[in-house]
Amino acid sequence: MIKLILQGGKRTPIIPNTSSKPAQQDSPGSGGKNVRVMRESKGRKGKTVTVISGLGMDDGQLLDLAASLKQLCGTGGTVKEGKIEIQGDQCDRVLAALIDKGYKAKRAGG
Repeated sequence: MIKLILQGGKRTPIIPNTSSKPAQQDSPGSGGKNVRVMRESKGRKGKTVTVISGLGMDDGQLLDLAASLKQLCGTGGTVKEGKIEIQGDQCDRVLAALIDKGYKAKRAGG
């Protein structure tokens, strides 16, 4: 199948890769990213949250991942400053879910 795209007023054909090797796709945890899962309670009036940092995604992808993690944990949460915050101490559940999704996640902090 050949796709045509419009570039600078010309239609340019894009021919798919026909080599014998399958196209290598980046797994979510590729690139040596250090995904850290930590528990925080400072500055939150004693409330505990689980913070996931180091994902290196855009906001749309972070929101999608946050939604799936919130549903898994049965809690609320948000995305702030490139980090996902899940309400409560959910480190073990979040860590297991991220590893299942292919991320190289580690627990950080105490």
